[in-house]
Amino acid sequence: MKNKPAITAALCAAAALIFSAREASAACLAALELCSRLIIPSLFPFFVLSVLLNRLGLPGVLGRLFAPLSSRVYGISGAGASALLIGLTGGYPLGAAYIADMERQGSISASEGERLLGFCNNSGPAFIIGAVGSGVFHSVGIGLLLYAVHIFSALATGLFFRCRSYCRETQPVLLDSVPPAAAFSEAVRMSVVSVLNVCGFVVCFSVIVALLDAQGLFSLACGFLSERLGWELHFSRSLLTGIMELGSGIGAMEGLPCTPYTLSLAAGILGWGGLSVHFQTMSVISDSKIKGALHITGRLISACIAAMAAYFAGLVTL
Repeated sequence: MKNKPAITAALCAAAALIFSAREASAACLAALELCSRLIIPSLFPFFVLSVLLNRLGLPGVLGRLFAPLSSRVYGISGAGASALLIGLTGGYPLGAAYIADMERQGSISASEGERLLGFCNNSGPAFIIGAVGSGVFHSVGIGLLLYAVHIFSALATGLFFRCRSYCRETQPVLLDSVPPAAAFSEAVRMSVVSVLNVCGFVVCFSVIVALLDAQGLFSLACGFLSERLGWELHFSRSLLTGIMELGSGIGAMEGLPCTPYTLSLAAGILGWGGLSVHFQTMSVISDSKIKGALHITGRLISACIAAMAAYFAGLVTL
């Protein structure tokens, strides 16, 4: 039975919930507080804005404006180039939601959407500057530096997904806009569903990390990593938490000093996004024809580029 591993994992999770109910409840409450304090305020307005701009015809406008440049540099249409702007200003998984929405509306093809997914689904300035810069490193300037690194890594990653023959295959489709009232109503409705999906995954993965921690498995992995690589235990814990879930990983960095190494860690976590973001992405593209394999590849490339760029930026600025 092909689902046997998944069933076994689910049964183990159920047992862990029973024996570690207090830890799971505490993690759930902490995750809900994170969602109410940071996730919903920073993402929901951008979700509404992105769908609204899409319905009002932004892809068509940018298709005419940026088609020559975006086609030459990345091999994508001008309408597709708008996804990079939305992804870098809205945050995870807004870029993916915007790309899937454009594919459903017919402004981009599924193949272009898959390549866009590799570098246009990124963290936004609200989270990087607010949560990471001000929250973790107590410096807006550090947040701005990390945001600049994040933009650089996204632009550089896009070169790995360049398609030279795109312009000969497809031309950007200019969509008709819909009335503003109808566009706004649909934007709010879709955004409520999207932000609930995001919060659901944040809570779920926060509980998973707490359950692993309660059984000693997470602490064991952190200790093993620290011993083998000579890293501080706090550093290793932040890294492993960030691999699982972005918000919790960044939160785990609180108390670490601002050094080139910690800047590199923060940039890498932001570039990767965490398994939670990958599941969120799969959720928002599930009703489109876009497949998500290139998203994982793109996030790995982006994380590596961002970590290296942040380390060298830290050497120069700190």
